[in-house]
Amino acid sequence: MYESGLMIGHFEPLHLGQMRSILDAAGQAKNLHLVIMTHPSPHPDFKITLQDKARWLQMACADLPFIHIHTTDEIELPVHESFADVTIDITASNAKLQHLIDALNLPAETVVFVAENHPLAQSDICKQLIMQVVTTPLQPDFDSYAIARNPVAYWSALHPQARSNYTKTVAIVGGESSGKTTLVHKLANYYGASFALEMGRVYVGTDLGGTEIGLQYSDYGPIALHHAQAIRDATSIATVPVTIIDTDFVTTQAFCEEYEGRTHPFVAACIDEFRLDHTIMLDNNVPWIDDGMRSLGTPEARGRFEARLLDIFARHDIKPHMIDQPDYEARYQQALLFIDQYIYGQKP
Repeated sequence: MYESGLMIGHFEPLHLGQMRSILDAAGQAKNLHLVIMTHPSPHPDFKITLQDKARWLQMACADLPFIHIHTTDEIELPVHESFADVTIDITASNAKLQHLIDALNLPAETVVFVAENHPLAQSDICKQLIMQVVTTPLQPDFDSYAIARNPVAYWSALHPQARSNYTKTVAIVGGESSGKTTLVHKLANYYGASFALEMGRVYVGTDLGGTEIGLQYSDYGPIALHHAQAIRDATSIATVPVTIIDTDFVTTQAFCEEYEGRTHPFVAACIDEFRLDHTIMLDNNVPWIDDGMRSLGTPEARGRFEARLLDIFARHDIKPHMIDQPDYEARYQQALLFIDQYIYGQKP
């Protein structure tokens, strides 16, 4: 058992193979220090920060007090498709190790853990390093480079703590009685996806006694806040690369403007700060059904509300994908095609 160990990586994304290597190293050291570095060529479809990666590992190792998480953007760790083509600069490698020793105040006997096939593990290399090299077993079932290139295709390999950053939100919006909620549940069942409910409707039931007669301007902020939390809850337990959202903050703002005659600044801030990845907008060209909570059923009111939605989208530079088929099944099929193409990368 070593007194102290060091493991360095990008961990982007954190996957189960990496976690198994971490656990193997932790089994050989009384204290294991994980150093997370900035990825030099991050995936263009996902915005991952050092803090995101620190959170993944901190949460994954929360009950393992002998594992210590650190971040640095001062040292660059190059990315290679194959270790066979890597040339090790001994001087530069030792300088990086010394920087970490000093920055983390590591004991002199600290060892550095690398995979068995890592260039630093070569006998002619490791004997020139200022730290002893200890290897961890290979994880042949996990290709870090393939996973990093296409996290969606390797979703099952992602560590659960990282999945919320790799699922894409798809909001289903539209006017009253446009089939939003039914479509949300059909899509969630089709993909096995987590979903967030329409919080305006939930709020009316929990805080207003089931009708909108008591709804007022001061309610729209809490509705938006509850909706933000519902979205966060849904993405935090993401089961697949897509998370379905029933309505959005634009819809909340549209109802506020419709009923109160003014824009709500907090809801406007939510539209910009809690940006959803994709929006599917359903046209108001299916029959309007009175469920006791709807009030915009005339053709004039439905047209006005749809125009209001489009205006708010334009204000916030959001371009929804329009589905205007008047048939519910056709709408469902169009939504599937959209998600398959823009989330799963399937060709139309």
